[in-house]
Amino acid sequence: MNNEKQLKRRIKYIIVIPILLALILLGFEIYENGVNSRVGMVSIVLLVIYIIVVLILYLRMIPAISSVLVDYSLEQGKIQKELLQELEIPYAILDLSGRIMWANNPFHDTVGVAREKRIRKTIDSYFPQLTPELIGDGNDVETSIEYEDKHYKVAIRRVDLSKVFDENKEEAKDDDIVLAVYLFDETELKHYKQETIDQKLYAGLIYLDNYDEVMDSLEDVKHSILTALIERKINMYLNNIDAIVKHTENDKYFFVFRQKFMQTLRDDKFSLLDEVKNINVGNEISMTLSIGIGSDSDSDANSFLSAYDNARTAIGMAMGRGGDQAAVKFGDQVTYYGGKSAGTEKTTRVKARVKAQAFEELLLSKDKVLIMAHKRPDADAFGSAIGIYRMVKSLGKKAHIVINEVTDAIKPLYSTFKVGNQYDGVFLTSNEAVTEVNQNTVVVVCDVNRPSMTECEELLSLVPTVVVFDHHRQTTEAISGATLSYIEPFASSACEMIAEMYQYISKNPRLKSQEADAMYAGILIDTDNFLTKTGVRTFEAASYLRKSGADITRVRKMFRSTMLEMKERAQGISNASVYMDHFALSYVKPDPDSADAPTVAVAKTANELLNVENITASFVVTEADDGILYVSARSIGDVNVQVVMEKFNGGGHANVAGAQLKGETKDHFFEELKKVLAEMSESGEI
Repeated sequence: MNNEKQLKRRIKYIIVIPILLALILLGFEIYENGVNSRVGMVSIVLLVIYIIVVLILYLRMIPAISSVLVDYSLEQGKIQKELLQELEIPYAILDLSGRIMWANNPFHDTVGVAREKRIRKTIDSYFPQLTPELIGDGNDVETSIEYEDKHYKVAIRRVDLSKVFDENKEEAKDDDIVLAVYLFDETELKHYKQETIDQKLYAGLIYLDNYDEVMDSLEDVKHSILTALIERKINMYLNNIDAIVKHTENDKYFFVFRQKFMQTLRDDKFSLLDEVKNINVGNEISMTLSIGIGSDSDSDANSFLSAYDNARTAIGMAMGRGGDQAAVKFGDQVTYYGGKSAGTEKTTRVKARVKAQAFEELLLSKDKVLIMAHKRPDADAFGSAIGIYRMVKSLGKKAHIVINEVTDAIKPLYSTFKVGNQYDGVFLTSNEAVTEVNQNTVVVVCDVNRPSMTECEELLSLVPTVVVFDHHRQTTEAISGATLSYIEPFASSACEMIAEMYQYISKNPRLKSQEADAMYAGILIDTDNFLTKTGVRTFEAASYLRKSGADITRVRKMFRSTMLEMKERAQGISNASVYMDHFALSYVKPDPDSADAPTVAVAKTANELLNVENITASFVVTEADDGILYVSARSIGDVNVQVVMEKFNGGGHANVAGAQLKGETKDHFFEELKKVLAEMSESGEI
């Protein structure tokens, strides 16, 4: 109706404008020739006749034009309605409550209602995702839904009926508003997209963790048998995912496969780890392997070089966590599988020698070293820092140790270095250390590999050269860009690693007696008096420190428990409860008169609970005044407490781990811990 009025108005203009022009021409003719001249009279008559004819034609044609316009509009409406009815895209009109007012034939077919029947239900009766809250929020909506194994993109548009007839009219009340719904079938498109994604290549690396150690312990005649069995297991496993595998070295394999099989590996939880571990041809040590898988982080691209780089990073992280596990790296996200065993100690010291020589060469062009460990340092952190300090001093370089808090765990050791003035200026706070930085400064991080746990994280970004010495398993958060990194998860302590490196420094550094005591104490505490994570190299390192002047009796006197600590340990044992027949859970309540949290008592309580029959893992906590919940986790046997603590953003070793939780209560923590232990036990992760 509105279009008809506009069209009539335009036709009127077409008729009126020539008449106006004729009148102007008539006036001009009278002005030029006058009324009395013959030419003027003829012109005037002709123009008047023209105007009259035009007016008559206009008046007689208007009804005919209107009739034609009406017929045309009706015909067009029928055509448009027919086209809309048979439009291949399912289309419907709703009111604001979601009730279907009208729908075309494809919409009827989609929802399974006969075409001749009227749909009386609301849209969410067929598509539950299209809730009244979604469609009635006053805005146009675009969303994706699934319906009967098909994928649809849904577009919902608000239509103001009052504006259809008057474009200048403001939006009317809700009674005049309807919703137009379009369903675009994207099933085939999504299928092809998924097919493209499934064809994307993943790169994988397999390293045998303890190849040399196993072969050395096995008779020569059985070497080929073991190798053949391992290779057969690997080939059969990878054939199930249609992978191409290449044996590149004695203990290394490279393979590629399509992304569509990645979920198969995840569901299988990389059973190859256990299959290879169970191979036995008379070998006393089980062969374990690590798997690293990488993918290009850009989902729209397919850079195989990027996938291979991620695979190399993943295998490095798997090995850095102790091996016997798989790491999958997609972009910045890393997922771990396996890792239940504590790993096998490396008998060779080649790595220690290489790292010691590399560290010595690195310091040649430097003039200052800043050494730091983790926050709230323990005996191992302090002892390894002291060991690095003496090593650096023997090479003729200046060195400082960054320490902000002298905890009860290191107070007996620290006090021996405050006697006299020999170590004046050695210990700096974080603020003091920052002022010492220049471009020829090296920052050495020991007993930690997570930047957020270091004494002064800011130092890592202020210097171009960072060195990391640590024995903890790596997590996703790690110090990136380290010039030299020596992470040995098989070592009992950082002090053990540093003691080994001493024997390969060309300047033959000599430890002072209190320095040897500090390093010996670090090994002693981290191994719980040589009971945990103790190997041949641990005793060799302790023997070296003993020769360097460490006094066993003096160290033992330093770390005798106070009466308060003994009571706290007794309290922790008294509070213990057993969960799932194998896990001991307990807590130690801090003494209100003590300024420090009883973290040492908590750790010792966790160790002592492992002496209880049938207990395979213990978890002991304490709530400190600073709002932090300190957790100590210990295990004996096959339970890997590191993977448990990683669920709480902690870490450590397979048998010794911990976490620090800010703003957490012990009751809530134990509830979450029980859920984690139940889930991980059921899935076979621990």
